[in-house]
Order: sequence, then C-alpha cells, then structure tokens
Amino acid sequence: MNLNNVEFIRSVADGALKGDGGFLRDGRPQFVFAGRSNVGKSSVINRLLNRKSMARISSSPGKTAHINYFLIDGSVYFVDLPGYGYAKVSAEEKRRWAKLMGHYFSEPDLITAGVLIVDIRHPPTQDDQVMADWFKKAGCPFLAVSNKADKVPAGELDSCLEIISQTLGLKSDNPPLPFSARKGTGREELIEWIEGFI
Repeated sequence: MNLNNVEFIRSVADGALKGDGGFLRDGRPQFVFAGRSNVGKSSVINRLLNRKSMARISSSPGKTAHINYFLIDGSVYFVDLPGYGYAKVSAEEKRRWAKLMGHYFSEPDLITAGVLIVDIRHPPTQDDQVMADWFKKAGCPFLAVSNKADKVPAGELDSCLEIISQTLGLKSDNPPLPFSARKGTGREELIEWIEGFI
C-alpha cells in the first residue's frame, strides 16, 4: 500500500443520498477514522499519509460535519468521520451528526475496520465510549489510537493506556496504541495493523 498515492474522492453530508452523493460502496476496504473534535484526528491521518494538510485541520472544531473519503493507492479508502463532542455545536448540528453516523454505521458490510483516536492524557469521554460501542455493535474491529503520547512522561504511559483500555472495554489482545502525530510515534505500527486487513 503506497501511502504517498492519495486522492480525495468525496464528502458526504447526507447518509440518505444514493449514487454519487452518498456513501461509497465499490468493494474496496474502508478504514474509518473517528475521534472527538480537537483530538488531532486530521493530524493522525496526515501523519500516516506524510502530508501536511490532506485531511483538513479545522481552526473551528466541530465545523467539519461531513464524511470524507480518501482513496489510497487506488485500493483502499481512509474514511474521515466528522469530529464529535464539541460543546459549542448547536443541538441541531448534533442531531444532524447523530443521524449521519446512524446511517453510516447501520450500512451492512461497509466498514472494514475502525481507528478510534483518543487523547492519551485523559480518560476517554462518554462520547468516545459511544463511538467505541458503535464500532462494536456494527461488528467492526477497531484500534484505539492514543494520540499525543509525546506529551506524557514515559513513567505514566502504561497507566494512561490501561485507563483507556478499561474505559473502552478493550480486550487484552487489542490494546490501545500509543501515538504521536507530531513525532510519528506509532505510525509504522498503525500501518501494519491496517495492512493486516487488506
């Protein structure tokens, strides 16, 4: 999988749309990236792709309310879900987000695997737990990528990862991955995990 061969394909704002305006379903594997607003989701994707701004880094968290598809090497999709949990987003916008996510996760056999990005410095939020439950209920394997690992002292790393694992109900054979979008820590491990499903 050549991560340098990347093409933006489409943004989807309405899960009810079919054809060119709706969810992609063409047989290629889809790897879904989820995380709360401001957790560094776009930075993680950009680090994977060795790009600075392929995935949009919003200056206004909560404003990117579309599902964005990136085609990698003509063979797999990285699917960037809209961020969640931003307090200043209106109730109407939260309902629209929930409806879009509900449509997406109810589509059978659409998601190959998920990447749930959390902040390693804090216990996963209730919204993080809801997203983890959506992956589980959809029958999708997912990896908890614990971003901002460079900001945690080495002696506290294991404790932080254990809290994440317990809060999200992760199995012992699927521990959270320490990651740093800034330094690249965990990049090769995440690529290897993704490639295991291709």
